[in-house]
Amino acid sequence: MSGPVHGTWEPAPATRWEDAFLSGNGRHGVMAFGDPNADRVIVNHHTLVRPNGAEHARPPALAADLPHLQDRLLAGDVTAAEHFTDGRGLQWVQPFHPAFQLRLRRPAVAEHGDYRRRVDFTTGVCTAEGGGWRSQVFVSRADDVIVQHVTEPGLTVDVTLDHQLPGAPHGLAVGHSAVLTPEGALLTLRARYPGSDRAYTGVTLAVVTGGGTRTSLPGLRIQNARSLLLLTRVRRHTGELDALAEAHALRALLPDGDEDPYDRLLTGHTDLHRPAYLRAGLDLGARADERALPGSDLLSRPKSPALLERLFAAGRYHLLSASGVLPPRLTGLWTGDWNTAWSGAFTTDANLNLQTASAAAAALPEVTEAHAALVHGQLDHWRDNARAIFGSRGVVAPAHTDGESGHIYHFSREYPLHLWTAGADWLLKPLVDHDETRGERDPRTAAALTEVARFYEDFLTRTDSDGRLIVVPSYSPENRPANASWGTLNAAMDLSAARHALLTAADHHSGTPDADRWRALAERLPPHRINADGALAEWAWPGLQDTYDHRHLSHLYGVWPLDEITPYDTPDLATAAHRALELRGTENDSAHGHLHHALVAARLRDGERVAQALDQVLGGDFFHASLMSAHYPDRDVYNADAAHTLPAVLIEMLVQSTPHRLVLLPALPPTLPEGRLRGVRTRFGAEVDLTWTPEGAIAVLKPSRTVRIELRTSSGNGDARPLDLVAGEDHVLGLGAW
Repeated sequence: MSGPVHGTWEPAPATRWEDAFLSGNGRHGVMAFGDPNADRVIVNHHTLVRPNGAEHARPPALAADLPHLQDRLLAGDVTAAEHFTDGRGLQWVQPFHPAFQLRLRRPAVAEHGDYRRRVDFTTGVCTAEGGGWRSQVFVSRADDVIVQHVTEPGLTVDVTLDHQLPGAPHGLAVGHSAVLTPEGALLTLRARYPGSDRAYTGVTLAVVTGGGTRTSLPGLRIQNARSLLLLTRVRRHTGELDALAEAHALRALLPDGDEDPYDRLLTGHTDLHRPAYLRAGLDLGARADERALPGSDLLSRPKSPALLERLFAAGRYHLLSASGVLPPRLTGLWTGDWNTAWSGAFTTDANLNLQTASAAAAALPEVTEAHAALVHGQLDHWRDNARAIFGSRGVVAPAHTDGESGHIYHFSREYPLHLWTAGADWLLKPLVDHDETRGERDPRTAAALTEVARFYEDFLTRTDSDGRLIVVPSYSPENRPANASWGTLNAAMDLSAARHALLTAADHHSGTPDADRWRALAERLPPHRINADGALAEWAWPGLQDTYDHRHLSHLYGVWPLDEITPYDTPDLATAAHRALELRGTENDSAHGHLHHALVAARLRDGERVAQALDQVLGGDFFHASLMSAHYPDRDVYNADAAHTLPAVLIEMLVQSTPHRLVLLPALPPTLPEGRLRGVRTRFGAEVDLTWTPEGAIAVLKPSRTVRIELRTSSGNGDARPLDLVAGEDHVLGLGAW
């Protein structure tokens, strides 16, 4: 093989839903098992969340008690925040769940020699075949429909829509229908949640070529056909859904005349999917024999460059496939179980931003647009949070959301997530990066930044003896000081977020009185504190002691993704941040903790530490045969953090950028002596192709705008030199041995 493989394969069908191959268009998703005798395709939809009471939950009305809490914390009461609550218990957000499985059962078991199942990342098609049988499944970006095409001489199969997946509630009211149509048949599954007026409906149009079709409730039987085309959509709704209108909409996708409907649907989809997937790529010069291995075998070789190549490709593919109407959940867009861990939520205090960390650099604006849809769709709720909890203008973001509600209601004594004020800046940072990369500011982002700045104007009213502002109450997700409770003062993340939000909002409104006022407020924030261990302290308040063994690295927000702390501009703080990274434990070995560690290490130019973090994930059995990942080692708890975050780590160790700086090969591990990274986008508006060997490196910059930047490389101790780029003119850089 002449280059990296853009897909993966297995020699046997999936027996666990975690190993099923994945396809999605950011709205619908499928998990394909590929069993010729009892095939299953689990159908998912981003909007499917089960009502559990949280749909009516509102933020706690605590604003009147805020001054008293602030007084107590400032007076040294280290447990005061434990009582800042309205007394409710912990309320989980509405849990994400699968819709149903599309089952194709063969009446008699048959042998299928030369079996193989595969997924093609360039098309999103999951294919399984053996003998004369073939099944192909994809989710169309063009037509928002799930397409399954099955061919076999004399195809005989029973087709049903089956809601009976693990954890399905007993009170789920399910109705089936099956009617014959001129094309073949129409299957419908209606499911209403227990005790709720909310429901969802799945509609499948079966287009049968040859043979005979008859209904056989709850499904249908197809006999001696040449091919079967299944078109499926899911709708979440209240009341009743007009299934006939849905059927007409599916029928309208079929071409007139002799044109093959599957080919037409696939062409429309790949015209959108393929260019997006192929914008960027990574080639590590892996061996051809290792590139040819099935994914499960390759996963057993954690030191193989071929594994990193394939996980980079799979990570971008899955991230793109999971992003559309919403960004990826904790499980991406997929689950085969109604009992998803942590409700399959968007956990915004770490996981969501880690998963989407590569969006701007890896040329996936579709991911950032999905992220923006979540943010802008919830701003009204964020305003409610600010008013109810803090009595302020502006916005405060939740740490958990189901995608519907942006209200803060998921909190408890051990997780006082309603005290987290950094969330809005943290969630807006990817949108700012996106604007910088494309060279155009979204007015919606500017408006949201204004609201964050207004929140800080109202919230930051307390000062210390030096006149510095105090963030009180303050919370560092999801940690606590060794000698105090969770709600405290001056968490490093809160300081970084407030400073960044105020200065970024001011930059978006330069020359206005608002901008001057916001810059002045940012100047009054206290500096970060360096503790007795020489580490950047997680809480910049005298007497608060660090707790090092924790999965989160919230206090290093200034290093990544911000540019507040860098080895070039703030070397002393960078040294302290590196010391904090050295002291940080891994706690429960969460994948997101390891890769967050790697992202920070890459910014601090520590390639060995990046390699160690990657080793923990690659050697810890975190990946299923589907190349989707788990939250814990030994493939425990299906979770997209590792799969989606890994491409960002690989990019950050090779190319980093700000609006005025390019850093090449800042943290390259010695285990990757050669390779090529292509199509990376920078925040100063240039595309970068980077090729490196032990003898040196060549970078080709393709700027879309004229700009002067600072260039730093791994050679020469990272010394800076100016570089002038002209829009439309490629610039070739030759670098010395790294």
